Amino acid sequence: MSHLTLVKVGGKIVEEPASLQKLLDDFAQIKGYKVLVHGGGRSATRIASQLGIESQMVNGRRITDAETLKVVTMVYGGLVNKNIVSGLQARDINAVGLTGADMNVILSDKRPVKDIDYGFVGDVKQVNGGRLAELIKSNIVPVMAPLTHDGQGHILNTNADTIASETAKALAAYFDVTLIYCFEKKGVLSDETDDNSVITEINRQQFSRLVEQGVIQGGMIPKLENAFHAIDAGVNQVIITSSDTIDGRHGTKIR
Repeated sequence: MSHLTLVKVGGKIVEEPASLQKLLDDFAQIKGYKVLVHGGGRSATRIASQLGIESQMVNGRRITDAETLKVVTMVYGGLVNKNIVSGLQARDINAVGLTGADMNVILSDKRPVKDIDYGFVGDVKQVNGGRLAELIKSNIVPVMAPLTHDGQGHILNTNADTIASETAKALAAYFDVTLIYCFEKKGVLSDETDDNSVITEINRQQFSRLVEQGVIQGGMIPKLENAFHAIDAGVNQVIITSSDTIDGRHGTKIR
């Protein structure tokens, strides 16, 4: 089975010209089949403000009303996505920008209202791995924006980490998949005050022990739980690393 690398990178990296250029240089060097999933939240917040639209956040998640949906669709699917695609074309990478609506690759359900009404936010229901695999095997590199659709003509704002993990799971039937999550640290740290204390590899037993010991805590727990869910669904390995080390040889490997 051919190898595929799926890299998820946050908006902070792709929105700054210098860090974007470094990311694109590094991504272009990855051998074999590859996919890039990106965020873009800071640009959306800035442009919404310029348009007089207030951004509402709850626990770091954006409330997406009808006006905000217009902004995130323009920014994620347009501005941020096409900057990445054009940058990759300049590096001889034949990329195509996709939302979930394009080729019907990601179908979502609008999140039901419980304690909070998140508005036009989607929870991924189905990823068309076969359709994406056809594209990838024809040597086209998908660049996926954090937008999906409900099949009823509505675009939905969707968490980029979720898109990355669900897409990796769907592609695991067709490729030997490595999922790389980029964030601000070099990996999972044994000492959060020491950036160089990277734990190079974690399996499920080690994870349970590190949580019990309080070494892994807070937002890192759900991040690693998601990684193990991806492994359970057939993804070969998940790597948590910084955006400037996406070569697969750095960071924390989850197996």
